Amino acid sequence: MTFVERTIGSLSKGLNFATLADDSARSQTGVLQRADPRIKVVGMLAMIVSVAVSHNLLTIACVFLVAVLLAIASRVSLVDLARWVWMPVLLFTGCIALPAVFITPGATLYGPATTQGVRTAGFLLLRAETCVSLSTLLVLTTRWAHILKALRVLRMPVVFVVILGMTYRYLFVMLETALDMFESRKSRTVGTLDAPDKRRLATATVGVLLSKSYQLSSDVHLAMQSRGFRGEVYLLDDFQMHRADWGWMLLFFAVAAMVVWVGR
Repeated sequence: MTFVERTIGSLSKGLNFATLADDSARSQTGVLQRADPRIKVVGMLAMIVSVAVSHNLLTIACVFLVAVLLAIASRVSLVDLARWVWMPVLLFTGCIALPAVFITPGATLYGPATTQGVRTAGFLLLRAETCVSLSTLLVLTTRWAHILKALRVLRMPVVFVVILGMTYRYLFVMLETALDMFESRKSRTVGTLDAPDKRRLATATVGVLLSKSYQLSSDVHLAMQSRGFRGEVYLLDDFQMHRADWGWMLLFFAVAAMVVWVGR
């Protein structure tokens, strides 16, 4: 597989994940999709913080199991979660945690590995998997615009929310632009590129993307100002609390409090 084909494949995977997340968030068949976005944002954040401060490995594992059960109840594919989230986090965090197994002083477990090292690596891996699973579950069950509005309702600074929203949109614009550029390059390429040509192609593509993104940002900002944008983004959807939402809030905070209490 050539450099251009590999790049096209990587960009396509990124766009496919974005499409999957949007379709999953718009679905009304899952339990979390019907919950109030404000409750999900605060609840997931509380659970992530509780996992980060917990010192009990079994407690963190229980929170990970809760995340898996919530994914099943929300009709989120566990296969997709394993392919898009769990395996990449395991590989990346595993490379960071592996040296701790051997360099952490403590009782010898097997060979150069120590009991304290295995425990430290286990904490790092399980915390990373649990926190990323909870945050991904929030994205897969809540539309991005609703997440941003929930942040504003919770008094998050408007500048921070607008930057998040624009960054999210620009990522897709740049991905689509890069995909079009590489596909057009592939359609005009005969044979296999050698290493210097690959480097020149990558460098030229980065330069063109930066130039296009800078020009597009100016055009979009002027278009937004001409349509009345003055720093605040408004949505037509209004959030309304129901009985089930209060139940979700109680559940999230009860789990977070229990994790902090048991994991002291």
